[in-house]
Amino acid sequence: MENVILIVHLVIAVFLIAVVLLQRSEGGALGIGGGGGGGLVSSRGTTSALAKVTWALAAAFIATSLTLTVIAATSSGGRSVIEGVSTGVPEADDAPALPGAGGFSLPTLPSAPTEPPAAD
Repeated sequence: MENVILIVHLVIAVFLIAVVLLQRSEGGALGIGGGGGGGLVSSRGTTSALAKVTWALAAAFIATSLTLTVIAATSSGGRSVIEGVSTGVPEADDAPALPGAGGFSLPTLPSAPTEPPAAD
């Protein structure tokens, strides 16, 4: 069920982005856009079909977001992220043996010569 809602959520997000990009700018953004009152979305009360679709998609996006949040909260089972990480660490008896003291060793570098090079 969660996967179906997630797919619907992503489809709504793509459509919402497309519809917002299709709308005409009302100006004021660095002088780019339509300006004037004859655009798709004007300043006084007239809403076009594109604006209504935007509102509907925004409402659906919020609804699917809240639904996914509720599903994730109920499926978490009251555990925190830290508890989930700490239970996934193997015990000392189950851990594979690693070479070196304490299970970790750094590679050794060749030692530098202690005497200066001989002059010719």
